[in-house]
Amino acid sequence: MYKRSLSLPLDVNKSFFLFGPRGVGKTAWLKQHLNNNLYYDLLNSELYTTLAAHPERLENLIPPKFTGWIVIDEVQKLPILLNEVHRLIEAQGYRFILTGSSARSLRKKGVNLLAGRAINYYMHPLTAEELGKDFSLEQALQFGLLPATLKEPNIKRYLSSYVHNYVREEVQQEGLTRNIGDFTRFLETMSFSQGNLINITAIGRDAAVHRKVVENYITILEDLLLGYRLYPFTKKAKRHLVTHPKFYFFDAGIFNQIRPKGPLDSPNEIGGVALETLFLQHLRAAIDYQETGDQLYFWRTPAGQEVDFIVYGEKGLLAFEVKSTTKPCSADFKSLKAFKEDYPMAKLFLVYRGARREYHGDVEVIPITETLQNLSILLNLRVTASPIKSACE
Repeated sequence: MYKRSLSLPLDVNKSFFLFGPRGVGKTAWLKQHLNNNLYYDLLNSELYTTLAAHPERLENLIPPKFTGWIVIDEVQKLPILLNEVHRLIEAQGYRFILTGSSARSLRKKGVNLLAGRAINYYMHPLTAEELGKDFSLEQALQFGLLPATLKEPNIKRYLSSYVHNYVREEVQQEGLTRNIGDFTRFLETMSFSQGNLINITAIGRDAAVHRKVVENYITILEDLLLGYRLYPFTKKAKRHLVTHPKFYFFDAGIFNQIRPKGPLDSPNEIGGVALETLFLQHLRAAIDYQETGDQLYFWRTPAGQEVDFIVYGEKGLLAFEVKSTTKPCSADFKSLKAFKEDYPMAKLFLVYRGARREYHGDVEVIPITETLQNLSILLNLRVTASPIKSACE
C-alpha cells in the first residue's frame, strides 16, 4: 500500500468530512490510520434501512462514553442522518468522520453540513509523487490513477464496471435523472468536450437532449465529483478574454473509458487531452493536500491564444502549458509569452514529454514525469535560471 499525501487531523477533538469520488481510497486510508474507531457503511442495506427509518438509533450503536472516532461512510446516501450526528456532537462530544462523494449534493438536499462544526477535506486519485518509482506515465494516461487500476488483473473491465455501476447506476438510483439512456449519450458527448470550452447548445444537439438538461447533467457530474468545470482567468484583464468554462472528467482513465474511439479518431489528439487531464488532477490534488488555497483557471483570448492552467493564490501566479511533444518549438511558447505581457509577475512553465529541463527566456520547460513527481515542491519554490537558446530556432 502506498503512502498517501492526504493528511487529516486525527489528533484533534473536531469532526470533519472527507469527500472524494468513489474508489479514490477514502475508506482504505481511514482503516489504515484509525485503531480505536467505529465504522458504519451506509452502502450496507440493513444499516441504511434502519437509520433511514430511525436516525435516532445511531446513538444506540455507540458505546457510552466512547472516545474514539466514529466513521460514517457514504453519508450522502442519508443526509437526514447529519441532524442526529449534529445532536450527538453537541450533546455527547462524539467525534465523527463523515465520508461521501459530494458536499454540494448534501447542501442541495437542505443539509447545513453540521453548521460549520466540521471541516471539509478532499481525497483524489493516486499521484506520481505517491507512487514514486512505480509511476508509469503511459499506464496513467491510458488507465488513470484510481488505486484499483494498480492491482486489478483486467483494468479495462474494472474501468468499464466503474463507469457502468457507479457513474450510470448511482446517478439513476439517486433519482438524479429519469432517463439513463439520455444520460449515457450525454456522457459520451461530454468526453468529446474534455479540455474544451463548454458549448451547451452543441452538446445538447449531439446528445439529443435539451440544453437545460445538459446544464443539469453537468451539474450532476460536478455534484458527484466526477467532473470539473475550469473557469477562465480574467482578473485585471488587459484584453478581451473568453468567458465560457472548460470541462474535465476527474481522472484520465475515466475519460479514456467513456470516450468512444474509432478509425477516425486521432490517438495524438486523445493522448494530448489525457495528458492535460492527468496534469490537472495532479494540480488539484497538490493544492488540496497542501491546503494552499490556490485557485485553478485557464486563460484564453478570442483569437485562440491559450494557457492550459493558471494557479492563482497568495504565493503567486503560475502559468502551465501542457504539450504532448518531445521537442518544443517557438510556437509552443507564444501563449505563455502573451500571458506574461499581461501579468509580468507570473512564473511560466511548459510541461512536455521530453527528457530534460530547458529554459527559453522566461519559460521553464520541464518533463511531465519530473513535474508530476515534484509538483508539491514546484508549487512552493520559485526557481529561475539563465535562458538558453531554443533547440528549434
